[in-house]
Amino acid sequence: MPLTPDQIAEIEAARAEPRPTLRAVSEGMEAHLYRAHQVLDHGLVRVVDYMGDDAAIVQAARVSYGRGTKSVSNDEGLIRYLMRHWHSTPFEMCEVKFHVKLPVFVARQWIRHRTANVNEYSARYSILDREFYIPAPDQLAAQSTVNNQGRGAVLEGAEAARVLDLLREDAMRSYDHYEAMLNTEGQQGLARELARMNLPANIYTQWYWKIDLHNLFHFLRLRADAHAQYEIRAYAEAMCAIVRDWVPLAYAAFEDYRLDSVALSGKAVAVLKRRLAGEAVGFETSGMSKREWREFEEVWG
Repeated sequence: MPLTPDQIAEIEAARAEPRPTLRAVSEGMEAHLYRAHQVLDHGLVRVVDYMGDDAAIVQAARVSYGRGTKSVSNDEGLIRYLMRHWHSTPFEMCEVKFHVKLPVFVARQWIRHRTANVNEYSARYSILDREFYIPAPDQLAAQSTVNNQGRGAVLEGAEAARVLDLLREDAMRSYDHYEAMLNTEGQQGLARELARMNLPANIYTQWYWKIDLHNLFHFLRLRADAHAQYEIRAYAEAMCAIVRDWVPLAYAAFEDYRLDSVALSGKAVAVLKRRLAGEAVGFETSGMSKREWREFEEVWG
């Protein structure tokens, strides 16, 4: 279960007592506020608080740019202009705080984004729950033969069953040992800060993660990409759905100019120009490395 009974009661109590406010409110985000969106088998994402909306982005841009925005006739056009020309500051006027429950190995990948404020559940003070991420069978894959960071063919049959059994058995055995070392049955036991070192990387942790919209878009551009690891991508996709409702104009521009766009190197632009001029350009005359050419061909054929 992603949420404990106490957390569910806390959420229901918060949603049952709406309060009047003079600050900007996003109706789309209000629908998500406090609600838990399940991710993976035991994970979740929920919005704890937020600040700003599409209007806050426009307001900040018009203050900072002044007369320079008079040629832009509407809010949507201005937001698209800002996104198209990589003007990041106005998007920093919006912030959001998430409560995220996620496997430790995903958290260690996620924490590389150092543009957020983070406070994680401490296993020095508290005992972690017996909850582990066990991949669905269709996510069990062999190492890719072309990408050192990626997955290849999906494991099947006896091999898939063998791997799942190992994952479950190792997780349960290490947690049994964790409990035995803590020894909460009246004996002294090992300190929590030491006993935790025996736990596997697929155990679940939790944190509060606060970030501005500009840096959140950067996170989503990388982690919602099809090439991102599936487990962190599942969280990014859940967050995309939330952000889409929070700032629909900004998200539409982000989707158009970041998520669904393609960046071209100078060599790739040169190849396209030569092809448009009727020249048959192949790898040998492109000036690209083999990997660059393969990535170019994946997009342009």
